[in-house]
Amino acid sequence: MAANIDAGTALRPPGLKVLFVGEHAWCGEKMMLSAELEGAVPLVDFFGSGGFCAALDTYAAAHAGTDRRAVASMWSLYYFSILTIPYIVARRAGCALPIAVHDMTIALAEDGLPRALGLAGEGDWSDGNDDLLSFVVPLVSQHIPEIISQLKAQGGIAPKLAWNNAAVYIDYAFNATERQRPADGEPWAARPLFTEPRLPDGSLNPFLGCLRHEIEGEQAVCRRKVCCLRYLLPGIPSCGELCALPAQRKQ
Repeated sequence: MAANIDAGTALRPPGLKVLFVGEHAWCGEKMMLSAELEGAVPLVDFFGSGGFCAALDTYAAAHAGTDRRAVASMWSLYYFSILTIPYIVARRAGCALPIAVHDMTIALAEDGLPRALGLAGEGDWSDGNDDLLSFVVPLVSQHIPEIISQLKAQGGIAPKLAWNNAAVYIDYAFNATERQRPADGEPWAARPLFTEPRLPDGSLNPFLGCLRHEIEGEQAVCRRKVCCLRYLLPGIPSCGELCALPAQRKQ
């Protein structure tokens, strides 16, 4: 969807679903205005009043998960998918959504996993033409580090694992919404996110090295740097060739 900056909010219908069309229409069910999100709880209350620990306990009980780190890691995969994919898709559509932790809400599914995230407002129009490194600055400066600190404190997972969990969805979203491939024929649109040492605001790039491409035969395969530990959860399928552990790639 092309951004219409001149029209701005005057011509677009209320809500966020207008931003999410085609193959990413599902994003409108995962990120919406808090006023429209049934069962919404402020994120700060969720993490600060025992809600997060209770959610991990619920998920662990539902899936026979006994390793707390694996449970927290799987929970974070769902969380980061419904945070980063809609955010990047919306930026491509010309809208910078407000994703500061203190202004957002969360709703859970029955098994304790994140069902949807709520926003305080509809965001601001932009031209949608910034590069990926610029896209992720708000995510890094306003949201993800606070969530990762909770994942470490209450879930026991290392920050480098959590950053890797967020990275795979940003990689997917940016590659899936890329309109034009670089003139040099670069096949991996998101490569700079994993090779540049700093973000445009001068801060260190926490995604540096999280993903890499390896050549196997005649095919380029994307690989994580750190395993997400899903193999420790009964009944959860492997992430295949993406896995950091060679022994898990064929499971």
